[in-house]
Amino acid sequence: MSHGKCCLSNVSSHQKRNVIQSSNVKSTKQMLFNIACMLFCLLVHYFLFWKQVELHIIVAKTRFSLKIMLEFEGSNYLRQRLVLSTLSGKSIRIKKIRSNDENPGLQEFEGNLLRLLDTITNGTQMTISVTGTTLFYQPGVLYGGAFEHECNKSRSIGYYLEMLICLAPFCKEPMKATLHGVTNDQFDPSVDYLKQTTVPLLKQFGIVGEQDLEIKINRRGSAPDGGGEIVFKCPVVKKLCSTQLTNVGKVKRIRGIAYTTRTSPQYAIRIVTAARSILNHFLPDIYIYTDASKKAGSSPGFGISIYAETTNGAIIAAEACSSPRGSDTEPDVPEDIGVKAANDLMEEVYKGGFVDSCNQYIALLFMAVGEQDVRKVLFGPLTPYTVQFLRHLKDFFEIMFKLEPKVDYHSNNDSEEYTKLLLTCVGSGFLNISKVTR
Repeated sequence: MSHGKCCLSNVSSHQKRNVIQSSNVKSTKQMLFNIACMLFCLLVHYFLFWKQVELHIIVAKTRFSLKIMLEFEGSNYLRQRLVLSTLSGKSIRIKKIRSNDENPGLQEFEGNLLRLLDTITNGTQMTISVTGTTLFYQPGVLYGGAFEHECNKSRSIGYYLEMLICLAPFCKEPMKATLHGVTNDQFDPSVDYLKQTTVPLLKQFGIVGEQDLEIKINRRGSAPDGGGEIVFKCPVVKKLCSTQLTNVGKVKRIRGIAYTTRTSPQYAIRIVTAARSILNHFLPDIYIYTDASKKAGSSPGFGISIYAETTNGAIIAAEACSSPRGSDTEPDVPEDIGVKAANDLMEEVYKGGFVDSCNQYIALLFMAVGEQDVRKVLFGPLTPYTVQFLRHLKDFFEIMFKLEPKVDYHSNNDSEEYTKLLLTCVGSGFLNISKVTR
């Protein structure tokens, strides 16, 4: 009996030790689980706290920018001020708009531009005085999306399309704009010109996405009656990439298109022949298409747009077109149009910039609103429009550029020199907070 009691006592003590060990393991696991839960809760609270802080910072910056209002005078550079105001969020007031003219105030094509800007934004407030000489503009949020717009016929579609190109990458939704009006005139860049030069420039700054970046011409329309139709598609981006466009390279080929609307198709062939008679002295790889589409507006006209592509991806272009019907100038000859476009192209190549004269301000804009990194682009002689755009960038974004002259000597005459400018800046770190993330 004593031996049986001893066995039972040993078994009971062994069971007690197992129970104690298992309870210790359970308590340890429970403690580790509680610690893990506490750490997870702390991480979640930490994440939500900083997200809330970032949100408050964004709201504070937005409210602060809305309180800032810049004032300007005159009707010049209206598109520059509207574009930079929309991107920076700063309100503007423009006074004395043609106050001394016989027809004071905003013109019809400028009112049409404001309607287009109201179409692609939400919450925009515009106030125009009774005489039209004062404009108050408080920007809203860029939305984008698909829409149609009838452009005023006193300016070409390029006048409106340039503004859309500057704003479309920063919209909430990818843009698909169908514009109607004049596709080619003597005052604004044509749709062909923007398609050949500006679209490749945008791709240099990383503006690519699920939707292709393209400009499609469905129907041409010459001044003054127009009747053309184009489609502009642009994806949205969160931020622009850093670029160093300093080496232009050598011209490797020349391409272009000669078009006619409501005139003989032979005009396009004559334009191409005249342009090639000059360009063939410099380069053999030249191909210029002809477009004599029957789908055109009611006004007759003809013209050419040609561009040179370099070994490093630079696109430099020039164009020329006939005078509109009913103008005071003498009728144009197709050969003169071809020669003028070829000479203008040679002049743009001679200037030596990575971008041509018409696209200088677009390159500066994307340099200024890019990442907070050093950006460099080589320019030819700056146009007055570009110089004023630099001043506006300082007013709206407080961005200043460093200008370094690059003097090159002509190979045939060392005494003749021309100046190129290397522009350097640090981007403002602009982010597209409206972009939809999926």
